[in-house]
Amino acid sequence: MPARRTAKNKSTNRSSEAATSPSPAGPRQRPAAVQTFEGLAVVATPIGHARDITLRALDILEQADAIACEDTRVTAKLLAIHGISRPLVPYHEHNAERARPALIKRLKGGENVALVSDAGTPLVSDPGFKLVRACIDEGIAVTPLPGASSVMCALVASGLPTDRFFFAGFLPQKSSARKRALRELADIPGSLVLMESAKRLAASLGDMAEVLGDRNAAVTRELTKMFEEVRRESLDELAAHYQSAGAPKGEVTIVIAPPIEAAAMDDAELDRLLTQALSDGSVRDAADTVAVISGHARRKVYARALALKKGGALKKDRA
Repeated sequence: MPARRTAKNKSTNRSSEAATSPSPAGPRQRPAAVQTFEGLAVVATPIGHARDITLRALDILEQADAIACEDTRVTAKLLAIHGISRPLVPYHEHNAERARPALIKRLKGGENVALVSDAGTPLVSDPGFKLVRACIDEGIAVTPLPGASSVMCALVASGLPTDRFFFAGFLPQKSSARKRALRELADIPGSLVLMESAKRLAASLGDMAEVLGDRNAAVTRELTKMFEEVRRESLDELAAHYQSAGAPKGEVTIVIAPPIEAAAMDDAELDRLLTQALSDGSVRDAADTVAVISGHARRKVYARALALKKGGALKKDRA
């Protein structure tokens, strides 16, 4: 795949109505036996497509005495799609300090509460951590329900190493503070996963290229939605693209390759890997594959692959 080509899912097999329209069947039919829970249930909700929710999550939401959520309008819409109606309690960064004691009181009184965020897994970039911590301190049971996560979706779609990764959340808004934060992340021996505002994307990518070097990266946006997009290039190339194209629409998650270990991959080894990859595919495919394996910037790997390909052609002509 060419480096500058974006991978888009315009989805002919999934409907935007499935993500926005209430179920015509009315209240959801529960199976005869479902798991019950006590205390606080931490429930992952879809990051875009409303059908990306587990059956177990629907069971728990339907049983809850109350659902603590960031935006009652967002959660009410999701519940309506799945034919569920439960009391909603606002719990977000602006009211968490005063809302948390009331939730703890309800839990200690024997009520069961489900905690959700507007999208994805609670506690990841939201105030849910302090509620879970308070429950643990009070001896209240906490039950996690896994599910959708933009962090994991971006990581698996990036084409970058997944064996070790570090989630750094949102970087500071100002460039100087952002660069300081990036310097602290520079030596982490794994892929970096970050979130960023679309309007700051170009500037942030430029700072990342300056501090982290020209690593390979992926910018993902609108994951699981109709206009899902993954752009895989070097940080320099990504910064240049968004500087020219302007801020994209939608939620953005960035994945950055681990630090380049130059000593571990000398030119001879690079050539060996490229020669092997070229025997199985095109220059572009070989460059994409070896850039990820080696950690070298794709532009450098592509140029070397092109030179090896031309050199091989010349040898064949002379023969």
